[in-house]
Amino acid sequence: MSSSPAQTILLLLLLILPSPNLVMTSSSNRLPANVCQRSEMMDGGLTVRCSELRLTQVPVGLSNLTVRLFLDKNLISSLPADSFSDLFLLDELDLSHNQLSSLEAGCFHGLASSLHFLDLSSNRLSSLDPTALGGLRAQANLTHNPWHCDCRMQLSMPQLDLNLSALAEVVCQTSDLPNLGAVGMPLVLLVEDWDLCLSVRRNTDVVMLVTMFIWFSTVISYLVYYVRQNQRDAHLHMDYLKSLQTLQV
Repeated sequence: MSSSPAQTILLLLLLILPSPNLVMTSSSNRLPANVCQRSEMMDGGLTVRCSELRLTQVPVGLSNLTVRLFLDKNLISSLPADSFSDLFLLDELDLSHNQLSSLEAGCFHGLASSLHFLDLSSNRLSSLDPTALGGLRAQANLTHNPWHCDCRMQLSMPQLDLNLSALAEVVCQTSDLPNLGAVGMPLVLLVEDWDLCLSVRRNTDVVMLVTMFIWFSTVISYLVYYVRQNQRDAHLHMDYLKSLQTLQV
């Protein structure tokens, strides 16, 4: 059965124009469905799962209704500033099992009041700069990272409400205090006994004091030796003069 010209034109229009549902998805949610899986929560917020997609950076265009965001098991190596600044409802962020080696200042900007759970485990992080946290206070998992325990790490710890079960696993692989047995020690135990921000100055002061003590001891010893030598020479000279007087008599 042959179709009329009007039916042919209508069919072509349906093939060319996208459906209203597709237009709504593209404009309001911005992320294509084949990139991340989205599901709506009871309160209207979104759970967005972008796990195991070999992503090298945080996807752009995430909905500002996102409450839970899973970016685990990807290839993300760094977080630039304002990576999540539009996600003012974000409560949980999972960045575990990536290749994160640096967190730029302000990378969590905008999340200080909303974020309660942060997972940075199983990455390549060696330090946490307080400027990268931006006042962030969250229950965090920092396990399985090659941490270098220093002053910046000590200043960052109070800004994170760490899981009690994870505290023992935040282990110093390197430290500014290797001779004190810090390597292999949980950071929480290390900062209880040592102030990592003062240790360099304390060690420097100790070295300086020891150096000054040795120098003063050397000077004093020389002065004592000099005085005693002069006294000995004076006694010898007096004895010599006495002997001359005796010979003259």
